[in-house]
Amino acid sequence: MVTSPLFRKDFKLIADLRVKEAEILLHGGKPNGAFYLAGYAVECALKACIAKQVKKYQFPPKADRVRKLYTHNLDELISEAGLQAELVAEITRNPAFAANWGTVKGWTEESRYKSAGLNGKDMYNAVVGTHGLLQWIKQRW
Repeated sequence: MVTSPLFRKDFKLIADLRVKEAEILLHGGKPNGAFYLAGYAVECALKACIAKQVKKYQFPPKADRVRKLYTHNLDELISEAGLQAELVAEITRNPAFAANWGTVKGWTEESRYKSAGLNGKDMYNAVVGTHGLLQWIKQRW
């Protein structure tokens, strides 16, 4: 199977699309799907930040770094995007943002396999609400 490369604009588009889909699921009474897609939107937004760092015709980074870029772990993606210090500063400065990060950082790729126990409303609000993660990331992508 041949896949097309993803570009920064693709990750931005996917992030926005997944958060809209999360909203539809949430309003449709499907909070577990909303939880997963809202978290996935954050993952894609962080990958857009990482893609911003890549320059045209640049030789790819070392293999171990490339493997790290394909993770679904939000903490690792924050680090790979070079946003760790800014995240800590925002968490320290803004308690509402800190609470939102506390909700979002619990997202994992495996949450797509859960059929109960996920709070899609809280996740969605932490991603797109006031002091939400997506707004903060978009200022950096």
